[in-house]
Amino acid sequence: MTISLDCEIFYPDSDGQPMADNTLQFRWIVLIKENLELLFADQPDVFVAGDLLWYPVEGRPEIRVAPDALVAFGRPKGERGSYKQWEEDNIAPQVVFEILSPGNRLAEMGKKQQFYDDYGVEEYYIYNPNRNDLHGLYRTAEGLRPIEEIQNWTSPRLGIRFVLSGTTLELYRPDGRPFLSFLELEQRAEQERQRAEQERQRAEQERQRAEQADQRAEQERQRAERLAAQLRALGIDPEN
Repeated sequence: MTISLDCEIFYPDSDGQPMADNTLQFRWIVLIKENLELLFADQPDVFVAGDLLWYPVEGRPEIRVAPDALVAFGRPKGERGSYKQWEEDNIAPQVVFEILSPGNRLAEMGKKQQFYDDYGVEEYYIYNPNRNDLHGLYRTAEGLRPIEEIQNWTSPRLGIRFVLSGTTLELYRPDGRPFLSFLELEQRAEQERQRAEQERQRAEQERQRAEQADQRAEQERQRAERLAAQLRALGIDPEN
Protein backbone atom coordinates (compact mmCIF):
# COMPACT_ATOMS: atom_id res chain seq x y z
CA MET A 1 0.00 0.00 0.00
CA THR A 2 1.37 3.41 -0.99
CA ILE A 3 0.89 6.21 1.53
CA SER A 4 0.39 9.67 0.11
CA LEU A 5 2.35 12.39 1.89
CA ASP A 6 0.51 15.19 0.05
CA CYS A 7 -1.95 15.75 2.89
CA GLU A 8 -0.73 17.08 6.21
CA ILE A 9 -0.09 14.30 8.70
CA PHE A 10 -0.36 15.04 12.39
CA TYR A 11 2.42 13.80 14.67
CA PRO A 12 1.29 14.39 18.28
CA ASP A 13 3.84 15.64 20.78
CA SER A 14 2.21 13.56 23.51
CA ASP A 15 0.94 10.01 23.72
CA GLY A 16 -1.28 10.88 26.68
CA GLN A 17 0.73 8.72 29.03
CA PRO A 18 2.36 10.06 32.21
CA MET A 19 6.12 10.40 32.27
CA ALA A 20 6.28 8.22 35.37
CA ASP A 21 3.95 6.17 37.55
CA ASN A 22 5.59 7.05 40.87
CA THR A 23 8.22 9.25 42.46
CA LEU A 24 10.95 6.59 42.36
CA GLN A 25 10.60 6.05 38.63
CA PHE A 26 10.44 9.81 38.03
CA ARG A 27 13.58 10.40 40.12
CA TRP A 28 15.55 7.86 38.11
CA ILE A 29 14.38 9.23 34.76
CA VAL A 30 15.40 12.74 35.77
CA LEU A 31 18.71 11.56 37.25
CA ILE A 32 19.76 9.77 34.06
CA LYS A 33 18.51 12.37 31.60
CA GLU A 34 19.96 15.38 33.43
CA ASN A 35 23.33 13.75 34.10
CA LEU A 36 23.62 12.75 30.44
CA GLU A 37 22.94 16.37 29.51
CA LEU A 38 25.70 17.46 31.89
CA LEU A 39 28.03 14.84 30.46
CA PHE A 40 27.59 16.12 26.90
CA ALA A 41 27.01 19.79 27.70
CA ASP A 42 30.11 20.87 25.75
CA GLN A 43 29.29 18.79 22.67
CA PRO A 44 26.84 20.70 20.46
CA ASP A 45 26.11 17.67 18.27
CA VAL A 46 24.77 15.40 21.02
CA PHE A 47 21.04 15.65 21.71
CA VAL A 48 19.64 14.29 24.98
CA ALA A 49 15.95 14.10 25.84
CA GLY A 50 13.56 12.49 28.27
CA ASP A 51 10.07 11.14 27.55
CA LEU A 52 10.17 12.48 23.98
CA LEU A 53 8.13 10.77 21.27
CA TRP A 54 10.32 9.29 18.55
CA TYR A 55 8.79 8.88 15.09
CA PRO A 56 11.13 6.78 12.94
CA VAL A 57 9.02 6.60 9.76
CA GLU A 58 7.67 9.58 7.86
CA GLY A 59 3.99 9.27 7.13
CA ARG A 60 3.41 6.69 9.87
CA PRO A 61 2.52 8.59 13.06
CA GLU A 62 1.24 5.38 14.66
CA ILE A 63 4.83 4.05 14.69
CA ARG A 64 6.26 5.78 17.70
CA VAL A 65 7.67 5.31 21.17
CA ALA A 66 8.77 7.62 23.97
CA PRO A 67 11.94 6.34 25.67
CA ASP A 68 12.43 7.50 29.24
CA ALA A 69 15.77 8.91 28.06
CA LEU A 70 17.44 8.97 24.67
CA VAL A 71 20.76 10.12 23.29
CA ALA A 72 21.25 10.99 19.60
CA PHE A 73 24.83 11.57 18.47
CA GLY A 74 25.23 13.73 15.40
CA ARG A 75 22.16 15.85 16.15
CA PRO A 76 22.21 19.42 17.46
CA LYS A 77 20.91 20.43 20.82
CA GLY A 78 17.69 22.39 20.92
CA GLU A 79 14.00 22.24 21.72
CA ARG A 80 11.74 19.70 20.00
CA GLY A 81 8.13 18.64 20.36
CA SER A 82 9.07 15.18 19.14
CA TYR A 83 11.96 13.42 17.43
CA LYS A 84 10.98 13.02 13.77
CA GLN A 85 13.81 10.94 12.40
CA TRP A 86 13.46 12.13 8.79
CA GLU A 87 14.03 15.68 10.04
CA GLU A 88 17.15 14.55 11.93
CA ASP A 89 19.27 13.42 8.96
CA ASN A 90 17.54 10.07 9.43
CA ILE A 91 19.70 9.46 12.51
CA ALA A 92 18.07 7.15 15.03
CA PRO A 93 18.82 7.67 18.72
CA GLN A 94 21.79 5.42 19.41
CA VAL A 95 21.15 4.94 23.15
CA VAL A 96 17.87 4.63 25.03
CA PHE A 97 16.93 4.01 28.66
CA GLU A 98 13.75 2.64 30.16
CA ILE A 99 13.02 2.88 33.90
CA LEU A 100 10.47 0.30 34.96
CA SER A 101 7.61 0.75 37.39
CA PRO A 102 5.39 -1.94 38.92
CA GLY A 103 2.86 -1.13 36.20
CA ASN A 104 5.10 -2.16 33.29
CA ARG A 105 4.06 -5.38 31.60
CA LEU A 106 6.29 -7.98 29.96
CA ALA A 107 4.41 -7.75 26.65
CA GLU A 108 4.80 -3.96 26.62
CA MET A 109 8.53 -4.17 27.23
CA GLY A 110 8.83 -6.87 24.57
CA LYS A 111 7.23 -4.54 22.02
CA LYS A 112 9.59 -1.73 22.98
CA GLN A 113 12.61 -4.00 22.63
CA GLN A 114 11.43 -5.08 19.18
CA PHE A 115 10.88 -1.42 18.23
CA TYR A 116 14.40 -0.46 19.29
CA ASP A 117 15.80 -3.48 17.48
CA ASP A 118 13.88 -2.71 14.28
CA TYR A 119 14.77 0.98 14.15
CA GLY A 120 18.49 0.97 14.83
CA VAL A 121 19.13 1.59 18.53
CA GLU A 122 22.70 0.58 19.38
CA GLU A 123 22.40 0.36 23.19
CA TYR A 124 19.28 -0.24 25.27
CA TYR A 125 19.31 -0.19 29.08
CA ILE A 126 16.41 -1.23 31.32
CA TYR A 127 16.50 -0.57 35.05
CA ASN A 128 13.93 -1.62 37.65
CA PRO A 129 14.64 0.51 40.75
CA ASN A 130 12.10 -1.38 42.85
CA ARG A 131 14.06 -4.60 42.36
CA ASN A 132 17.46 -3.02 41.72
CA ASP A 133 17.54 -5.03 38.51
CA LEU A 134 19.50 -3.88 35.44
CA HIS A 135 19.54 -5.34 31.95
CA GLY A 136 21.25 -4.09 28.83
CA LEU A 137 21.35 -4.90 25.16
CA TYR A 138 23.80 -3.82 22.48
CA ARG A 139 23.75 -4.08 18.71
CA THR A 140 25.57 -6.86 16.92
CA ALA A 141 25.38 -8.04 13.34
CA GLU A 142 22.34 -10.07 14.42
CA GLY A 143 20.59 -7.10 16.06
CA LEU A 144 20.20 -6.20 19.74
CA ARG A 145 21.63 -8.90 21.97
CA PRO A 146 21.79 -9.08 25.80
CA ILE A 147 24.88 -7.87 27.61
CA GLU A 148 25.94 -11.02 29.43
CA GLU A 149 27.86 -9.28 32.24
CA ILE A 150 26.31 -5.93 33.05
CA GLN A 151 28.20 -5.39 36.31
CA ASN A 152 30.92 -2.77 35.69
CA TRP A 153 29.82 -2.56 32.05
CA THR A 154 31.01 0.57 30.24
CA SER A 155 28.76 1.94 27.52
CA PRO A 156 30.65 2.05 24.21
CA ARG A 157 28.75 5.16 23.13
CA LEU A 158 28.39 7.07 26.38
CA GLY A 159 31.52 5.99 28.21
CA ILE A 160 29.55 5.71 31.46
CA ARG A 161 30.00 2.75 33.78
CA PHE A 162 27.18 0.76 35.43
CA VAL A 163 27.69 -0.61 38.94
CA LEU A 164 25.03 -2.54 40.83
CA SER A 165 25.55 -2.27 44.57
CA GLY A 166 23.51 -4.23 47.07
CA THR A 167 20.69 -1.68 47.09
CA THR A 168 20.90 0.55 44.03
CA LEU A 169 22.42 1.30 40.65
CA GLU A 170 25.43 3.57 40.52
CA LEU A 171 26.42 5.33 37.31
CA TYR A 172 29.85 6.86 36.76
CA ARG A 173 31.07 9.31 34.15
CA PRO A 174 34.22 8.53 32.15
CA ASP A 175 36.23 10.65 34.62
CA GLY A 176 34.95 8.56 37.54
CA ARG A 177 32.53 11.11 38.94
CA PRO A 178 29.16 9.61 39.95
CA PHE A 179 25.78 10.61 38.58
CA LEU A 180 24.21 12.88 41.21
CA SER A 181 20.78 14.40 41.68
CA PHE A 182 20.41 18.17 41.48
CA LEU A 183 19.99 18.22 45.26
CA GLU A 184 23.27 16.33 45.70
CA LEU A 185 24.98 18.58 43.14
CA GLU A 186 23.72 21.68 44.97
CA GLN A 187 24.83 20.28 48.32
CA ARG A 188 28.28 19.50 46.94
CA ALA A 189 28.50 22.94 45.34
CA GLU A 190 27.59 24.51 48.70
CA GLN A 191 30.23 22.40 50.45
CA GLU A 192 32.80 23.53 47.88
CA ARG A 193 31.70 27.13 48.36
CA GLN A 194 32.10 26.79 52.12
CA ARG A 195 35.52 25.16 51.71
CA ALA A 196 36.59 27.95 49.34
CA GLU A 197 35.37 30.54 51.84
CA GLN A 198 37.27 28.83 54.66
CA GLU A 199 40.41 28.79 52.50
CA ARG A 200 39.90 32.47 51.73
CA GLN A 201 39.53 33.25 55.42
CA ARG A 202 42.63 31.21 56.26
CA ALA A 203 44.60 33.02 53.57
CA GLU A 204 43.35 36.36 54.89
CA GLN A 205 44.38 35.39 58.43
CA GLU A 206 47.83 34.37 57.16
CA ARG A 207 48.11 37.69 55.34
CA GLN A 208 47.14 39.61 58.45
CA ARG A 209 49.63 37.61 60.55
CA ALA A 210 52.35 38.32 58.01
CA GLU A 211 51.45 42.03 58.06
CA GLN A 212 51.56 42.08 61.86
CA ALA A 213 54.93 40.33 61.79
CA ASP A 214 56.22 42.90 59.30
CA GLN A 215 54.88 45.71 61.48
CA ARG A 216 56.59 44.27 64.57
CA ALA A 217 59.82 43.90 62.64
CA GLU A 218 59.55 47.51 61.46
CA GLN A 219 58.85 48.70 65.00
CA GLU A 220 61.91 46.79 66.26
CA ARG A 221 64.03 48.30 63.47
CA GLN A 222 62.82 51.80 64.33
CA ARG A 223 63.51 51.22 68.08
CA ALA A 224 66.97 49.97 67.23
CA GLU A 225 67.61 53.03 65.09
CA ARG A 226 66.40 55.38 67.87
CA LEU A 227 68.59 53.62 70.41
CA ALA A 228 71.58 53.79 68.10
CA ALA A 229 70.96 57.51 67.57
CA GLN A 230 70.75 58.09 71.34
CA LEU A 231 74.03 56.22 71.91
CA ARG A 232 75.79 58.16 69.20
CA ALA A 233 74.49 61.41 70.79
CA LEU A 234 76.21 60.27 74.02
CA GLY A 235 79.40 59.61 72.10
CA ILE A 236 79.01 55.88 72.20
CA ASP A 237 79.53 53.87 69.04
CA PRO A 238 76.61 51.42 68.91
CA GLU A 239 78.64 49.13 66.65
CA ASN A 240 81.16 48.41 69.41
